Amino acid sequence: MCSNIRKLVWVNGGIINIVRLKQFLQICATEKAIVAGKCCHGLAIHAGLLADTITCNILINLYSKCDHVDSARLLFDRMPARTIVSWNTMIATYIHHGEDMEATGLFLRMHREGMPMSEFTLSSVLCACAATCAVVECKQLHAIALKSVMDSNVFVGTALLDVYAKCGMINDACRIFDKMSDKSSVSWSSMVAGYVQNDLHEEALRLFRRAQKVGTELTQFTLSTCLSACASLAATIEGTQLHTIIVKTGFQSNIFVTTSLLDFYSRCGQIEKAYLVFADSEEKNIVLWNAMLTGFSKHARFWEAMILFEKMQQVGFHPNEVTYISVLSACSHTGLVEKGRHYFHLLMNDTKVHPNVLHYSCMVDILGRAGQIDESWNLIEKMPFQATASIWGSLLSSCRIHNNIKLAKIAAAHLFQLEPYNAGNHVLLSDACAASKNWEEVVMARKLLKESGAKKEMGKSWIEVKGKVHIFVVGERNHPRVNDIYAKVDDLANEMRKLAYKSNTQFDLHDVREDAKEVLLMHHSEKLTLAFGLISLPSRIPIRINKNIRICGDCHSFMKHASRITEREIIIRDINRFHHFKWGSCSCGDFW
Repeated sequence: MCSNIRKLVWVNGGIINIVRLKQFLQICATEKAIVAGKCCHGLAIHAGLLADTITCNILINLYSKCDHVDSARLLFDRMPARTIVSWNTMIATYIHHGEDMEATGLFLRMHREGMPMSEFTLSSVLCACAATCAVVECKQLHAIALKSVMDSNVFVGTALLDVYAKCGMINDACRIFDKMSDKSSVSWSSMVAGYVQNDLHEEALRLFRRAQKVGTELTQFTLSTCLSACASLAATIEGTQLHTIIVKTGFQSNIFVTTSLLDFYSRCGQIEKAYLVFADSEEKNIVLWNAMLTGFSKHARFWEAMILFEKMQQVGFHPNEVTYISVLSACSHTGLVEKGRHYFHLLMNDTKVHPNVLHYSCMVDILGRAGQIDESWNLIEKMPFQATASIWGSLLSSCRIHNNIKLAKIAAAHLFQLEPYNAGNHVLLSDACAASKNWEEVVMARKLLKESGAKKEMGKSWIEVKGKVHIFVVGERNHPRVNDIYAKVDDLANEMRKLAYKSNTQFDLHDVREDAKEVLLMHHSEKLTLAFGLISLPSRIPIRINKNIRICGDCHSFMKHASRITEREIIIRDINRFHHFKWGSCSCGDFW
């Protein structure tokens, strides 16, 4: 190869054809041909071309694309005269290789030396600031953009709003977006993504609708982000409409959009539709396989997850870290301890995958949920990682279920150190003590919660009816149909009593009389949400309820009876998983 290059760039009399040499350097950069590129570099030195800025810029670009960052910087530092292209190329090289601090430092040096910058320079460095959430630097760059009248440039404006959104400064991002007179599809997509990143999912969907009205070109990123927003809100109607748009615009063949679509249906409780999306996808990568595995796991479809785990290997995909987490989680949600041990053993003997703390967390959860608390504790003590808040939380939750107060206190002590402002940990300890009727310990746990300053998250449930989301909390009284809702709850309770249903007051952990506990339990948010769904939605269609905390045991029993009485499928998504209630039973097998 190198000898052929020499023949092609030399002309009669042994003179190097400079034009042809530069052309070959460009080709080497495009094709990432580092060996041939080094040959051309040698010829450039021989011809004395390193004094030529254009040649040096081409060489910097070559080494950058071939991942030889140090060689690119060496050339940059030795150049006698650097142009804006030289600086931009070197800054872009650092950003491309994730060396954001070096990129920022080089920009500051460029600014100090008085080198005029371009829109590309500013937008590139802003991207580096977004990667590191460098708020101070971002504001300084914003000031530079204003002084140089580059803030109106679409690339600079988009980069600015992106970095502000990623740094949690969504209002600043909005102001920049609104001031942009020229918005590209990337600008709209970045703003939609910014809302989603800041958990402003409804705002993201409203902005998407604005983008549609002004005829903005749809991109795979916009559609994927909007599907994520729909999944978080469990907005099934809007998500289904997006699916229609995706089919009409031909994006259903895009792997990123397909994965987001699968995730949307899975997180909205429609696991069968999620699988149809998966099955219809012509192109499958490991991310899509893992998304389907995770969906099966969340819906307690262990056997489907196990079959898929085997099938993906048969078609040539090797499990990665996420794959093992998904299949271990499936075991945890169904109480299959021996299967969990089997997959954990496979992981430990897989030379291509390095076990991490999340895998151990899954195994701790599998053992703890099944009541094997001591073995779970032993695994924590022996694992080669420092236990995380997730692991201690899993142990504490298991101790609450199986009344192991001793280990519950140990787990809680670690959690209080790791997450001092997480009220949920104090509540879990309080619940563990209350479940054992140890009211003195309950008082102490609640005192610790009060002293910590942590705020307990209020439990709430919500349902989408005719495109509108209705939210309920325990004892909800502000809904316009409150009388109908409470009447429906009473009707259901009366029907259930004929089936020997009785409120399980052990799940109300207040130190009050039994009859008072029954009233409190009957007005839990998910029961009120169910009642509203039953009086608002057509018969025979599933009732889909979302909940921000774990469903309690009494509500779980109530939903099983309700599904039998009403002959309706009831699907509840709580903070951990999905419960499909049908004909008096739940998909979780009463193990959650």
